[in-house]
Amino acid sequence: MTTVAVQRQAQRRRSPLVGYLLRRAGTSLLLLVGVTIVTFALTNLVPGDPVSAALGEGASQNPATREAFIKANGLDQPLFVQYFIYMGNLLRGDLGTSLVTGRPVTSDLATAVPATIEIAIGAIIVSLAVSIVLGTLAAYRRGLVTDQVIRVVTLVGLSVPTFWLALVSFYVFFLELRIAPGSGRISPSITPPPRVTGLYTVDYLLNGDGVGFFDALAHLALPVMVLSLVTIGLLTRFIRTSVLEVLGSDYVRAARAKGLPALRVILDYVLRGASLPILTVVGVAFGALLSGTVLVESVFAWPGLGTYAYNSAANLDLPGIMGVGLVVGVIYLLINFIVDLLYGVLDPRVRIA
Repeated sequence: MTTVAVQRQAQRRRSPLVGYLLRRAGTSLLLLVGVTIVTFALTNLVPGDPVSAALGEGASQNPATREAFIKANGLDQPLFVQYFIYMGNLLRGDLGTSLVTGRPVTSDLATAVPATIEIAIGAIIVSLAVSIVLGTLAAYRRGLVTDQVIRVVTLVGLSVPTFWLALVSFYVFFLELRIAPGSGRISPSITPPPRVTGLYTVDYLLNGDGVGFFDALAHLALPVMVLSLVTIGLLTRFIRTSVLEVLGSDYVRAARAKGLPALRVILDYVLRGASLPILTVVGVAFGALLSGTVLVESVFAWPGLGTYAYNSAANLDLPGIMGVGLVVGVIYLLINFIVDLLYGVLDPRVRIA
């Protein structure tokens, strides 16, 4: 076979994946437009007077000042005109100015989003590592004492309110035992690292600062532990179900009949066969961690997306609210796109469908 023929054959093999990615990218783009419409519409339905929230009670009572603010921000235009103005600004990377901080919303989000991503990544790594072990063990020991204990523990993890668990952890490990730092991303005596990724642990490592790295890691411990305990309950129960379905497959029984070591059967056959449904729930759980950390961040004074969303909502900061809504929507779209991409890589049947 000539070199040209080999290249053409390789191109034909790659084309289904390329087409699959293009289709998913186009769908994600359309969904992103939908997210902007929903975010804009819901924000304008929020009860309250954004002019009073922006100017304050005193200045908003002045008709001239009020009218000038309305015209400057296009609030006197029909909603569809305001939307196109919003989209034009959005395409230029302008999300407006926060009424709370007085800074561009993009600057605030550039600080808040990495802080939330840092605890979410830590929580999903810990949760996935523990859940794979517990879920697989529960499936292999189905109906036995081990299975029952794991199911009870995961049920408790799903039932415990996150804010209560955060408060108890803060009280026990910080106030009573003094074995964990209290709040914030680093100690007051530690200088923040030069910004590269916005993730303090990563930036400290890139800067070669071991003291800062371990201090940032210590501050991550409690928030990650709280979020992990809740997420472990969800992932463990789902992994148990997925593994149980794969254990009854013919290829798993054949692998056992060949006398393969149990660990190899689990890693190469069971978990690989259960990887697609597990991948789906991991993507959903990671998205939930990124967008649902308000209470945990409030307890630990973590300056992340949840704290910023709460402050924006409490002060009727419409640019901030719209910015948070857009970021959360983009996060879910990005996670779904990555999951779809991994689906296409792991299972050829998906990308040619």
